[in-house]
Amino acid sequence: MERAVIQRIKHLSKCNNMNDAEFAKRIGIAQTTYSNILNRNSDVKHSILELILNSFGDLSSDWLMRGEGKMFKSEKECETTKGNLTTDSSLEYKPRIPYEAAAGTLAAAVDKVMSYHCEQIPVIAAFPKYDFTIQIKGNSMEPKYEGGDEVACKRVDDTSFIQWGRTHVLDTAQGVVVKRLYDAGDHFRCVSYNSVEYPEFLIHRSEVFSIYIVVGLLRM
Repeated sequence: MERAVIQRIKHLSKCNNMNDAEFAKRIGIAQTTYSNILNRNSDVKHSILELILNSFGDLSSDWLMRGEGKMFKSEKECETTKGNLTTDSSLEYKPRIPYEAAAGTLAAAVDKVMSYHCEQIPVIAAFPKYDFTIQIKGNSMEPKYEGGDEVACKRVDDTSFIQWGRTHVLDTAQGVVVKRLYDAGDHFRCVSYNSVEYPEFLIHRSEVFSIYIVVGLLRM
């Protein structure tokens, strides 16, 4: 999580055409302190984030702290990208797809067909390679995954490589399904960790547009 915050701070600095010394001076800290933060030699303390928010009055706290929404509260544009805040060549971004996404959305986002409809967040370098993230809703996957957890997902292009028993995200005719997956012939058997409240069920393979394995978990 801290790595993602640092990437957003770097992005903010670049958007304002500031070098490290200028940015540190703007928020009122020593350049060495700022350099230690960027190099992860010291933690990004809440007080530092408050200084940044106070120094850039139009900056969104939701974007800075959690990567949610737009960078600025108003229609202000990034100096270096002229409004396109997701094309910083120094950063790699992946779509964060809404859990309530309509059927077919996941495959379209991965194929870049409609990724511009999704929020773009900096890649979490600590995770294995992934295609998108999605936030868990509800308690069906507790205690392994809690509501609000964000999971990174990698597309499974060949069903013969499905890792049965592991958690997958299915793009189905009924929308997004996050479950442990098991082989059931012409069907997928979908199992919740919270099996007392949420019994297992079957989905016919023909109703599944695409399959993604969960490769990383981010808990706020």
